[in-house]
Amino acid sequence: MAKSIRWCLLLYFSLLTVLSYAQDRTITGLVSSRDGNEPLVGVNVTVKGTSVKTQTNGDGKYAIRVPQGSGQLEFSYIGYTTRIVSIGSQAQLNIVLEVADKRLNEVVVIGYGTVRKGDLTGAVGQVSVEDMEKAPVATFADALAGRVAGVQVASNDGQPGSAPNITIRGVGSLTQSTDPLYVVDGFPMENFDPTTISPDNVESISVLKDASSTAIYGARGSNGVILIETKKGKVGKARITYNGSQGFNKVTNRMEMMDGYEFVKLQLERFPADAKAVYYPDLQAGETPDPEVYRNAESIDWQDKVFRLGTVQIHNLSVSGGTGGTKYLVSGSYYNQNGTIINTAFNRFNGRIALEQTINKKLSTGLSLYYTDNHASGLVAADDALSGTATSSFFSSIWGYRPVTGPNESLYDLETQLTDPTLNAASDYRINPVIMAENENLHTKNSIITGNLSLKYKITGNLLLTVNGRADKRLREYNYFYNSKTRRGIMRPGVVYAGVQGGANFYQYKLFSNENILSYAKAFGNHHLDVKGGFSLEGINTSYYAFGSQNVPNEELGLSGLDQGVPVTNRSIISDSKQMSFFGRVDYKFKSKYLLTASYRADGSSRFPSGNRWGYFPSGAIAWRMSDEDFMKQVKFITDAKLRIGYGLSGNNRVGDYDYLSSIELPYTYYYSFNNQTPSRGAIANTLGNESLKWETSEQVNIGYDLSMFKNRINLTADIYRRTVRDLLLRANLPLVSGFSTAFKNVGSLKNEGLEISLNTKNVKGRTFSWESSFNISFNRNKVLALNDNEPFMLNYMSWDSNYSGTPLYRTEVGGPAASFWGVIWDGVYQYSDFNETSPGVYELKDEVPTNGDPRASIKPGDIKYRDLNNDGIVNSEDRTVIGRAFPIHTGGFNNNFAYKNFKLNIFFQWSYGNDIMNANRIYFEGGYNIRPLMNQFASYNNRWTPENQNTNMFRAGLGGADSGAGPNGVYSSMTLEDGSYLRLKTVSLDYDIPSKYLKRVKVSKLSLGCSAQNLFTWTNYTGMDPEVAVKNSILTPGFDFSAYPRAKTIVFSLKAIL
Repeated sequence: MAKSIRWCLLLYFSLLTVLSYAQDRTITGLVSSRDGNEPLVGVNVTVKGTSVKTQTNGDGKYAIRVPQGSGQLEFSYIGYTTRIVSIGSQAQLNIVLEVADKRLNEVVVIGYGTVRKGDLTGAVGQVSVEDMEKAPVATFADALAGRVAGVQVASNDGQPGSAPNITIRGVGSLTQSTDPLYVVDGFPMENFDPTTISPDNVESISVLKDASSTAIYGARGSNGVILIETKKGKVGKARITYNGSQGFNKVTNRMEMMDGYEFVKLQLERFPADAKAVYYPDLQAGETPDPEVYRNAESIDWQDKVFRLGTVQIHNLSVSGGTGGTKYLVSGSYYNQNGTIINTAFNRFNGRIALEQTINKKLSTGLSLYYTDNHASGLVAADDALSGTATSSFFSSIWGYRPVTGPNESLYDLETQLTDPTLNAASDYRINPVIMAENENLHTKNSIITGNLSLKYKITGNLLLTVNGRADKRLREYNYFYNSKTRRGIMRPGVVYAGVQGGANFYQYKLFSNENILSYAKAFGNHHLDVKGGFSLEGINTSYYAFGSQNVPNEELGLSGLDQGVPVTNRSIISDSKQMSFFGRVDYKFKSKYLLTASYRADGSSRFPSGNRWGYFPSGAIAWRMSDEDFMKQVKFITDAKLRIGYGLSGNNRVGDYDYLSSIELPYTYYYSFNNQTPSRGAIANTLGNESLKWETSEQVNIGYDLSMFKNRINLTADIYRRTVRDLLLRANLPLVSGFSTAFKNVGSLKNEGLEISLNTKNVKGRTFSWESSFNISFNRNKVLALNDNEPFMLNYMSWDSNYSGTPLYRTEVGGPAASFWGVIWDGVYQYSDFNETSPGVYELKDEVPTNGDPRASIKPGDIKYRDLNNDGIVNSEDRTVIGRAFPIHTGGFNNNFAYKNFKLNIFFQWSYGNDIMNANRIYFEGGYNIRPLMNQFASYNNRWTPENQNTNMFRAGLGGADSGAGPNGVYSSMTLEDGSYLRLKTVSLDYDIPSKYLKRVKVSKLSLGCSAQNLFTWTNYTGMDPEVAVKNSILTPGFDFSAYPRAKTIVFSLKAIL
């Protein structure tokens, strides 16, 4: 009987299954882009109202079984409009997807998740990766400038391999790092190196700007967060993609120097004895040297000798694909740049493997491995001065070396000799710039390997557990060698001789981290709730070793011979830090009309004393989609309108691992002999700790408005914000009686407030022609609210020449910005009307005319003149004032995309307005106090004051030093402070897609040819090489230009193929 029942049940369920499958049906089809020429791979195809889903394969095709009673399919793909299509009686549905109205339907990556663009409650900026990829640059960071409102990107100079400085919504600290936190594929990364990721591997970039968005990252989110998602494999057959470019780069600008005639004429005025000895050796007594004999003399352009046409190569190759359960991507990237200065270069290799495996319906896993190796070589143009003299800088030799030789010399000798025998080598460090560049042997190498492992377990249909693990190992090697043909290795008479020298520095960084996140998502009718909670652990170990040697006897061995020299600068440092965090976030929305986000994070860090290790960072934001209200629906041209308000706290823990502790060191030179016995080594207090050190806290309020009009053809986003940083981690000045100059304290406060506007428009959308634009502008103003112990101001100095080491160039004042230029106001030159002519040709400065700081009796017509602010008749340190802005008033970008049939043109402008630059090059190359004999000058100094040329503001040459017209030594003035505003044609790219009908025969899915240019034109009033410059840059010392590596104009030709 039981056996019969089992057979009956088996037959019943078998029939039920057959009937069920008979009632189900399979729908197939092809999904392509709007023009129908390109299949879309990885489109999500879902049976509406069910959990049944699939993805299109490598050919854009799909097949899905549709249960009985289901009548619609939903097709969704990032960057395209989601379509819901009725099935009816059809067995095949070919679908064409339109490019999405990105403002609403695009999926945006945020902290620990994603959200529909239309449901954002915080201030999140997005980068158009497609546009960014068109820039022929080494890293994605180099292409970010001007692309997101509120994100300021600027590089110090054009040195190959140098990383740009990125700040989000202004500087958030005074003495500590203001770099944003990077989160790559969900993993937070401090001290992130942008070269780790090839721009070709980037899928999306989101920038979290307000505290309601960044607070989920707690102690590390104060300076903003940049979220990067890399490309992954997609379901479909193997897809091979190659994207390569090759081209050249050249300097964007050159300085116009005096020619041979102008040079000799100036030398006869300023240094007549030296000029006569070199250029008129046979001059008879009583004869007057005639510079006209050098008017057409053959001369050397040293910029021509040092600058070159550099080359650029970019190659990216990837293989990707997958089945329903396994997706993979393997990629490699190579970048090579030969710089615009001889013997300088940068190259980078990236390798990456990304695997995703669905183990069963509940469990899936992902694995990513990254490897990066990069190498920057050659001299550093902005290297520190030797012995405190700016003549040792690289560009002092390029611009300052003699352009012409005398009758007893040859140009060949000047070009091939290491030193100029006419110079005083004890005080003038100029050497042949070509030989210098060819022999300075500096190398910076980075090797980085990173592994990410992710496990996702679906506990229930609404509850998901994600476990992430990360291991990161970085090795940085910096080695240098200066042989006897370099500025450091050459022997100089009368100078302490270190001789041939070199060294090696090794820095190792190891990170291990773990994150565990529990996510719950549930829809209740018109209500949708998304809750996340988790905890994380992180450990970092670092080690640093340095060895140096001088007076190396056998320079032919290079670094291999360092052990034969005299050891110096030996260092060894090992350190570690740990962090534990708990975090949670709740997202709630009702009909996508009313939205609420709240988060909370607690961070504990070993970088602070035991009583202050935990910091707590709450945040909240609300949004109201007012366009869904009845009163707004009557306004037909408004497609969407949303108001956002957010508030939150985030933190900053960027201090050293043990800065809260005092340290002791035992210098080699600190020995003492007790009772005339063998000297014993001594110990000294090195740094002063602070057992009260704690987190720096940033409080931010943000109000934003999103507006879409005319069916999303015009999209506007505006945000206003105020960010106040309290308990600044400040390296504060200490009284000299303490025995220490500075120590870390939680003192002071800093405020940033600003306005950001982004506008995206679809100007023309035709069948064969389209034009889209995006514009953004950002205004930011920062103000110091308090400094150390009610300190009213801080003065900061720039180290570049010893004559200026005691003169402050910057002032940070309570009530003012983080930094302002500080000096005296230039007031032209003294004219004859400022003097009484006491006898023919003898002039005495009038009593009512103030001096420039020189003795009244020594001032002559044509001397530089400064403004006497306190009206005491003497210009000195008491007349210093704020002479310029260190930070821009606004920055922005304007991007245009044109498409005509198979042609695509991208034109991108970027600008900065309102900041000043101290052009210290002019201090040395426009007749300054400290110029040396036979030092060439900028051609602009040809317009100097002479009795025959009085209608000028350029001071007279004089006889050099105190007898020149340059005024007192070591004075910063507004004369050399220039407007650093600029508008740059940053990127131009033209691409042509080969029609698919020609590609089918060779089995190529896509082939495009293109040409791209970077830094093509710059409009500026700045007279230096380039206005985007900040040598020795810091928050307190921005906008300084001296001997900077020139920025390059790059043009490449590209090919992209997909097989």
